[in-house]
Amino acid sequence: MLRPSAVAALREHLHGPLVSPDDADYNTARRVWNGRIDRRPALVAFCADEADVVAAVHFAREHGVLVAVRGGGHSCAGTAVCDDGLVIDLSLMKTIEVDAADRSVSAQGGVLWGELDRATQTFGLAVPGGTDSEVGIAGLTLGGGNGWLMGLHGATCDNLLSADVVMADGRTVTSNFNENADLFWALRGGGGNFGIVTSFRYRLHPVGPTVIGGAVMYAYEEALKVLRHFRDFASSAPDTLTVFACLICDGDRPVVAIAACYVGPADRAEATIAPLRKSGTIVADQLRPMSYVELQSLFDAARPAGRRCAMRSNFMAALPDAAIEILVEGFRTTPSPLSAVILEHCHGAIARVAPDATAFGLRSNPFHLEILGFWDQAEEDAANLAWVERLFADVQPFNTGEVYVNSLDEGEGHRVREAYGINYTRLVALKAKFDPTNFFRCNHNIPP
Repeated sequence: MLRPSAVAALREHLHGPLVSPDDADYNTARRVWNGRIDRRPALVAFCADEADVVAAVHFAREHGVLVAVRGGGHSCAGTAVCDDGLVIDLSLMKTIEVDAADRSVSAQGGVLWGELDRATQTFGLAVPGGTDSEVGIAGLTLGGGNGWLMGLHGATCDNLLSADVVMADGRTVTSNFNENADLFWALRGGGGNFGIVTSFRYRLHPVGPTVIGGAVMYAYEEALKVLRHFRDFASSAPDTLTVFACLICDGDRPVVAIAACYVGPADRAEATIAPLRKSGTIVADQLRPMSYVELQSLFDAARPAGRRCAMRSNFMAALPDAAIEILVEGFRTTPSPLSAVILEHCHGAIARVAPDATAFGLRSNPFHLEILGFWDQAEEDAANLAWVERLFADVQPFNTGEVYVNSLDEGEGHRVREAYGINYTRLVALKAKFDPTNFFRCNHNIPP
């Protein structure tokens, strides 16, 4: 129990609002993207600036309060909110400064990818991000950052130039290749274990403004053929083309969608994407020129905030026929037409970075599998959770023993070692150096 006088003192000190359970907007303040997460923090501090973050950290340390940190709050696991603790919320910290001449951009920790993309695309530039405009830049960057531009420009964390960080003891430091370089290594993939990043500076790349994106949808009766074609084509895809295979429902009917992003020369576009239309019987062709900003938000509607979600994920070294058959048959049994199975092909620049160059070291296996259960009603939880678990168990013979930390779900803390592989021991040592008391533990935790 926190003394009312202590809470009042913190509220008076902060430039942003402090929300408690007695406030009318408390239920809104405690929500995160995954509607299945229902946690009740003691306080939510909406920080207006770095000074507010420092004050919140000092308050939590002084009063022994558990801390969760929220940037975009989009993770399936809901680690951005905790029961009975203090949520340090960065969503008011939205400043973006683009240096087009230097091809760099600085953005505060509450910025979302859609906001960053709109600012940088004004200059025809982009930071490699994810595939959802509503995801926060903080969580994606700190966990690695797979996305549409990874073949050409690598992971998001590969393009991080510098970070301003509030440490567990309340100190503020700058971390980059020259200053606090070991911390900078850990931040590029190590998640929220090492501090609160209040500002990121990224390298920018020329992108767009027009790219070719969207998806070609095929009849599910030909799913085996389509996925085999995807596997074979992806192995020789150029860096300029990123391709995902998705088992989804178009209305109530299952389809295989081959989703893509092409960011190469216009005179090579048609020849490069032509094979994506040659896998079988097309039921819808939505692959077309569009703005990069549109592409980044194209799939937002399928993942609205508040929808209930469960996820299981792993990397695959190959996509043999037996694995394809399991996924195709398994998706037929989904209890919800909102669910999806996604196979991301990871190649090109993201795969050419040495595994120990950043904390995000999962570079060698080309297929990233995500089994995503989506549904709307709490009474549907049991059936959908069982489906996700069952399909994940069925595909385990093809698991490389690696998992993308940003795809871990609630209750998957036992898989954190899988997320870091050869880098785990070094991360444990750095956690002991920078956060010896495990102050930052509401995350996919690396204990000191």
